[in-house]
Amino acid sequence: MPDLNPSDRPQTYPPEQPQPTPSVRSLKELMDLVSGKSVATEQPQQESGLAEALPFPFLGLVGQTEMKLALLLSVINPLVGGVLLVGPRGTGKTTAVRSLLNLLPDIERSSCFYGCLPEDVEAGGIDAVCPDCSRKYAEGRSLVVKEPVRLVELPLNSRIEDVVGGLDERAVIHDRMRLKRGILAHADQNILYVDEVNLLDDEIVDAILDAAALGTYTVRRGPITASYNARFTLIGSMNPEEGRLRPQILDRFGLRVIVRGLTEAQERLEAYRRTRAYRIQPRQFIQQYNQETLIARDEVTYARGMLPQVEIPPPVAEAGIRLIQKLRIDSLRAEITLFEAARALAAADSRTTVTLDDLRTVSPMALRLRRSPFMEDYFAERKREDAQLYKFLHTLDPRTNSE
Repeated sequence: MPDLNPSDRPQTYPPEQPQPTPSVRSLKELMDLVSGKSVATEQPQQESGLAEALPFPFLGLVGQTEMKLALLLSVINPLVGGVLLVGPRGTGKTTAVRSLLNLLPDIERSSCFYGCLPEDVEAGGIDAVCPDCSRKYAEGRSLVVKEPVRLVELPLNSRIEDVVGGLDERAVIHDRMRLKRGILAHADQNILYVDEVNLLDDEIVDAILDAAALGTYTVRRGPITASYNARFTLIGSMNPEEGRLRPQILDRFGLRVIVRGLTEAQERLEAYRRTRAYRIQPRQFIQQYNQETLIARDEVTYARGMLPQVEIPPPVAEAGIRLIQKLRIDSLRAEITLFEAARALAAADSRTTVTLDDLRTVSPMALRLRRSPFMEDYFAERKREDAQLYKFLHTLDPRTNSE
């Protein structure tokens, strides 16, 4: 297939005409190509008035290269540990997160209200699932359905019962006690988006972080106990003007992106044009990116499948460790995020070997906001204290005193 020159601007086609499928070699090349695409605008037409979720196309976002790359790496490789977007309001953080959905392949999920899965039966027997699912399992019917990945957004006013789950009120009416799944269980195999994460109550943040780290969590309500899968990609955003984030929480996010406003006049004008076109006729605007979106979804699926084959050569790994040591970063999550993000980047570029350039690209996202001046001062003070302590211990020796 002939390669496309990213400097060539593709022609603008009317929404009703299909665009030719571009020829690309990797997800990274596709992003570079589509970033220069122009769009057609149409006059508003009368709509049905029915609400429908139509996310802004991910490939239609202007600029913000680091943010888009971080989000892609997090969905290609869950071991990256999620993403934290830090920046002022109005910079497109939430729009970018919501636009990810169209790039993700379908997954298998439970068709049951209580989240029963075939592996529950395999692990705990037929009594481990609800009566409806036990009957379906005995009849040989599937307990799962294939559905698109969902974006589960955590409301700022959520209670801890909403997040982890609680007693099912419908079951209580019939004199039965049963737990219903919370937001974390519904986020299993989905994307959990926590906007304004710095404003959440501590107990809710702790529950989210524990579930994200373990992939499961347990709910106890009186004599009833249930464990749920919570294998989600965690994405958070915050405006630093509204408050700081606890260091414990900050350390649990893998990639950290500083999202600034667009600085180039042409980019800001293009962003306005695309936003206007999307608001006037969202379907027609999305259609203009349909072919590239389908290609990008295939590339994400291919990168996920290729990821287990990606290796980090010893010289590259040693260079990464030296960088972390020079920055005096204590948390071992720095190495995990750095290397897993580099592997995801190589897979996105259709390569099986991580290079130093991959490390250079992901290092700012993986390592920023990890140094702690407080802990450096704390350890320095403890070192001085220990030195004085050992000096005094030396004087306890009678022979030393006699000399």
